[in-house]
Amino acid sequence: MKKHLKWLGLVLVLVVAVAVVLNRQWIEDYMRGFGYEPEGEMERIMEDLELTGRGEFLIRAARPELSSQDEFNAVCRSVLDEEIAVLGCYTDDNIYVYNIDSAELDGIRELTTAHELLHAVWARMNDGERSVLSEAMKQALEKNRDALGDELKVYDEAQRQEELFVRAGTEVADLPAELEKVYGEIFSDQDKVVGFYNKYIGVFRAMEAEMKELEAQMGEIQTQIDNMSSEYEQRVDLL
Repeated sequence: MKKHLKWLGLVLVLVVAVAVVLNRQWIEDYMRGFGYEPEGEMERIMEDLELTGRGEFLIRAARPELSSQDEFNAVCRSVLDEEIAVLGCYTDDNIYVYNIDSAELDGIRELTTAHELLHAVWARMNDGERSVLSEAMKQALEKNRDALGDELKVYDEAQRQEELFVRAGTEVADLPAELEKVYGEIFSDQDKVVGFYNKYIGVFRAMEAEMKELEAQMGEIQTQIDNMSSEYEQRVDLL
Protein backbone atom coordinates (compact mmCIF):
# COMPACT_ATOMS: atom_id res chain seq x y z
CA MET A 1 0.00 0.00 0.00
CA LYS A 2 2.77 2.37 0.93
CA LYS A 3 4.54 1.48 -2.30
CA HIS A 4 1.45 2.33 -4.31
CA LEU A 5 1.05 5.63 -2.48
CA LYS A 6 4.67 6.44 -3.20
CA TRP A 7 4.21 5.81 -6.92
CA LEU A 8 0.97 7.79 -6.89
CA GLY A 9 2.79 10.69 -5.26
CA LEU A 10 5.53 10.58 -7.91
CA VAL A 11 2.94 10.54 -10.68
CA LEU A 12 1.13 13.52 -9.18
CA VAL A 13 4.40 15.45 -8.89
CA LEU A 14 5.19 14.63 -12.52
CA VAL A 15 1.74 15.71 -13.67
CA VAL A 16 2.03 18.98 -11.78
CA ALA A 17 5.51 19.61 -13.19
CA VAL A 18 4.30 19.01 -16.76
CA ALA A 19 1.28 21.27 -16.18
CA VAL A 20 3.53 24.05 -14.89
CA VAL A 21 5.84 23.77 -17.91
CA LEU A 22 2.95 23.76 -20.39
CA ASN A 23 1.18 26.66 -18.69
CA ARG A 24 4.22 28.67 -17.61
CA GLN A 25 3.15 31.81 -19.49
CA TRP A 26 -0.38 31.66 -18.08
CA ILE A 27 0.98 31.25 -14.55
CA GLU A 28 3.37 34.18 -15.01
CA ASP A 29 0.56 36.35 -16.38
CA TYR A 30 -1.71 35.39 -13.51
CA MET A 31 0.93 36.25 -10.93
CA ARG A 32 1.72 39.59 -12.62
CA GLY A 33 -1.93 40.56 -12.90
CA PHE A 34 -2.89 39.40 -9.42
CA GLY A 35 -3.69 42.41 -7.28
CA TYR A 36 -3.16 44.94 -10.09
CA GLU A 37 -5.62 47.82 -9.92
CA PRO A 38 -5.49 50.53 -12.60
CA GLU A 39 -5.15 54.04 -11.25
CA GLY A 40 -7.05 57.16 -12.27
CA GLU A 41 -7.64 57.56 -15.97
CA MET A 42 -6.22 54.13 -16.82
CA GLU A 43 -9.24 52.51 -15.18
CA ARG A 44 -11.56 54.49 -17.46
CA ILE A 45 -9.40 53.75 -20.51
CA MET A 46 -9.56 50.01 -19.86
CA GLU A 47 -13.33 50.23 -19.51
CA ASP A 48 -13.64 52.20 -22.75
CA LEU A 49 -11.69 49.52 -24.64
CA GLU A 50 -14.44 47.00 -23.80
CA LEU A 51 -12.02 44.11 -23.35
CA THR A 52 -13.03 40.46 -23.35
CA GLY A 53 -12.11 38.19 -20.46
CA ARG A 54 -8.85 37.27 -22.19
CA GLY A 55 -8.14 40.90 -23.04
CA GLU A 56 -8.71 41.89 -19.40
CA PHE A 57 -6.43 39.06 -18.23
CA LEU A 58 -3.59 40.08 -20.55
CA ILE A 59 -3.78 43.81 -19.93
CA ARG A 60 -3.66 43.26 -16.18
CA ALA A 61 -0.60 41.07 -16.69
CA ALA A 62 0.99 43.98 -18.58
CA ARG A 63 0.14 46.38 -15.72
CA PRO A 64 -0.42 49.47 -17.94
CA GLU A 65 0.30 52.92 -16.58
CA LEU A 66 0.02 56.49 -17.78
CA SER A 67 3.42 58.17 -17.61
CA SER A 68 4.53 61.78 -17.49
CA GLN A 69 7.01 63.02 -20.10
CA ASP A 70 10.09 62.39 -17.96
CA GLU A 71 8.88 59.00 -16.76
CA PHE A 72 7.95 57.93 -20.26
CA ASN A 73 11.25 59.03 -21.81
CA ALA A 74 13.23 57.28 -19.09
CA VAL A 75 11.55 53.96 -19.84
CA CYS A 76 10.65 54.07 -23.53
CA ARG A 77 13.30 56.15 -25.29
CA SER A 78 15.84 53.35 -24.88
CA VAL A 79 13.63 50.84 -26.69
CA LEU A 80 12.17 53.05 -29.44
CA ASP A 81 13.78 54.49 -32.52
CA GLU A 82 13.64 58.28 -32.62
CA GLU A 83 11.71 58.13 -35.90
CA ILE A 84 9.09 55.67 -34.65
CA ALA A 85 5.96 56.51 -32.64
CA VAL A 86 6.70 57.80 -29.16
CA LEU A 87 3.23 57.59 -27.63
CA GLY A 88 3.60 54.21 -25.95
CA CYS A 89 5.85 51.20 -25.53
CA TYR A 90 5.68 47.58 -24.39
CA THR A 91 8.90 46.63 -22.65
CA ASP A 92 9.83 44.14 -19.93
CA ASP A 93 6.23 42.82 -20.15
CA ASN A 94 4.86 46.23 -19.12
CA ILE A 95 2.75 48.77 -21.02
CA TYR A 96 3.65 52.46 -20.73
CA VAL A 97 1.44 55.14 -22.27
CA TYR A 98 2.45 58.77 -22.63
CA ASN A 99 -0.18 60.76 -20.74
CA ILE A 100 -1.35 63.23 -23.37
CA ASP A 101 -4.13 65.28 -21.83
CA SER A 102 -5.61 67.20 -24.74
CA ALA A 103 -9.24 67.58 -25.74
CA GLU A 104 -8.17 67.86 -29.40
CA LEU A 105 -6.53 64.42 -29.21
CA ASP A 106 -9.40 62.64 -27.50
CA GLY A 107 -9.02 58.88 -27.92
CA ILE A 108 -5.25 58.83 -28.38
CA ARG A 109 -4.54 57.25 -24.97
CA GLU A 110 -7.18 54.58 -25.55
CA LEU A 111 -5.74 53.77 -28.96
CA THR A 112 -2.17 53.68 -27.65
CA THR A 113 -3.13 51.34 -24.82
CA ALA A 114 -4.89 49.01 -27.29
CA HIS A 115 -1.87 49.18 -29.61
CA GLU A 116 0.54 48.15 -26.86
CA LEU A 117 -1.83 45.43 -25.65
CA LEU A 118 -1.67 43.81 -29.08
CA HIS A 119 2.13 43.80 -28.79
CA ALA A 120 1.61 41.72 -25.64
CA VAL A 121 -0.72 39.41 -27.55
CA TRP A 122 1.85 38.94 -30.33
CA ALA A 123 4.58 38.23 -27.79
CA ARG A 124 2.56 35.29 -26.50
CA MET A 125 2.06 33.68 -29.91
CA ASN A 126 4.31 30.88 -31.09
CA ASP A 127 5.77 30.69 -34.60
CA GLY A 128 2.98 28.39 -35.76
CA GLU A 129 0.24 30.78 -34.66
CA ARG A 130 1.99 33.69 -36.35
CA SER A 131 2.48 31.69 -39.54
CA VAL A 132 -1.25 30.92 -39.70
CA LEU A 133 -1.99 34.66 -39.67
CA SER A 134 0.67 35.64 -42.22
CA GLU A 135 -1.55 35.27 -45.30
CA ALA A 136 -4.41 37.17 -43.67
CA MET A 137 -2.03 39.99 -42.69
CA LYS A 138 -0.69 40.11 -46.24
CA GLN A 139 -4.24 40.51 -47.53
CA ALA A 140 -4.93 43.25 -44.98
CA LEU A 141 -1.81 45.13 -46.08
CA GLU A 142 -2.62 44.87 -49.78
CA LYS A 143 -6.14 46.13 -49.20
CA ASN A 144 -5.03 48.98 -46.94
CA ARG A 145 -1.59 49.80 -48.33
CA ASP A 146 -2.33 53.54 -48.47
CA ALA A 147 -3.12 53.55 -44.74
CA LEU A 148 -0.52 51.05 -43.51
CA GLY A 149 2.27 50.92 -46.08
CA ASP A 150 4.14 54.11 -45.25
CA GLU A 151 3.93 53.48 -41.51
CA LEU A 152 5.63 50.08 -41.88
CA LYS A 153 8.56 51.30 -43.96
CA VAL A 154 10.49 52.53 -40.93
CA TYR A 155 10.59 49.04 -39.39
CA ASP A 156 13.08 46.31 -40.21
CA GLU A 157 11.91 42.96 -41.53
CA ALA A 158 11.86 41.30 -38.12
CA GLN A 159 9.58 43.98 -36.66
CA ARG A 160 7.36 44.51 -39.70
CA GLN A 161 5.04 41.51 -39.21
CA GLU A 162 4.46 42.34 -35.56
CA GLU A 163 3.77 45.99 -36.31
CA LEU A 164 1.41 45.04 -39.14
CA PHE A 165 -0.51 42.77 -36.75
CA VAL A 166 -0.77 45.56 -34.17
CA ARG A 167 -1.68 48.37 -36.57
CA ALA A 168 -4.22 46.31 -38.49
CA GLY A 169 -5.97 45.52 -35.22
CA THR A 170 -6.19 49.16 -34.14
CA GLU A 171 -6.46 51.08 -37.43
CA VAL A 172 -8.45 48.93 -39.89
CA ALA A 173 -12.09 47.89 -39.47
CA ASP A 174 -12.61 45.57 -42.45
CA LEU A 175 -10.24 42.63 -42.05
CA PRO A 176 -9.95 38.95 -43.08
CA ALA A 177 -11.87 36.53 -40.87
CA GLU A 178 -8.71 34.98 -39.39
CA LEU A 179 -7.63 38.35 -38.01
CA GLU A 180 -11.12 39.34 -36.92
CA LYS A 181 -11.23 36.15 -34.82
CA VAL A 182 -7.93 36.93 -33.05
CA TYR A 183 -8.86 40.55 -32.34
CA GLY A 184 -12.32 39.44 -31.24
CA GLU A 185 -10.67 37.39 -28.49
CA ILE A 186 -9.24 40.64 -27.06
CA PHE A 187 -11.79 43.37 -27.85
CA SER A 188 -15.56 42.98 -27.62
CA ASP A 189 -15.84 45.64 -30.34
CA GLN A 190 -12.69 46.05 -32.44
CA ASP A 191 -14.45 48.66 -34.59
CA LYS A 192 -14.67 50.89 -31.50
CA VAL A 193 -10.88 50.73 -31.15
CA VAL A 194 -10.53 51.77 -34.79
CA GLY A 195 -12.92 54.62 -33.99
CA PHE A 196 -10.42 55.99 -31.47
CA TYR A 197 -7.81 55.97 -34.23
CA ASN A 198 -10.06 57.73 -36.74
CA LYS A 199 -11.01 60.34 -34.15
CA TYR A 200 -7.50 61.59 -33.43
CA ILE A 201 -5.85 60.89 -36.78
CA GLY A 202 -8.25 63.37 -38.37
CA VAL A 203 -6.74 66.08 -36.13
CA PHE A 204 -3.21 65.10 -37.16
CA ARG A 205 -4.11 65.14 -40.86
CA ALA A 206 -5.68 68.57 -40.53
CA MET A 207 -2.53 69.84 -38.79
CA GLU A 208 -0.36 68.26 -41.49
CA ALA A 209 -2.40 69.94 -44.24
CA GLU A 210 -2.13 73.27 -42.41
CA MET A 211 1.65 72.90 -42.11
CA LYS A 212 1.98 72.15 -45.82
CA GLU A 213 -0.11 75.22 -46.63
CA LEU A 214 2.09 77.37 -44.37
CA GLU A 215 5.22 75.96 -46.03
CA ALA A 216 3.83 76.86 -49.44
CA GLN A 217 3.00 80.38 -48.25
CA MET A 218 6.48 80.76 -46.78
CA GLY A 219 7.96 79.62 -50.08
CA GLU A 220 5.98 82.27 -51.95
CA ILE A 221 7.02 84.95 -49.45
CA GLN A 222 10.66 83.89 -49.77
CA THR A 223 10.41 84.18 -53.55
CA GLN A 224 8.97 87.68 -53.22
CA ILE A 225 11.78 88.66 -50.82
CA ASP A 226 14.41 87.29 -53.20
CA ASN A 227 12.89 89.23 -56.12
CA MET A 228 12.70 92.45 -54.11
CA SER A 229 16.28 92.02 -52.91
CA SER A 230 17.46 91.49 -56.47
CA GLU A 231 15.58 94.57 -57.66
CA TYR A 232 17.00 96.61 -54.79
CA GLU A 233 20.57 95.56 -55.61
CA GLN A 234 20.04 96.50 -59.26
CA ARG A 235 18.84 99.96 -58.29
CA VAL A 236 21.80 100.40 -55.96
CA ASP A 237 24.12 99.50 -58.84
CA LEU A 238 22.42 102.05 -61.08
CA LEU A 239 22.78 104.74 -58.45
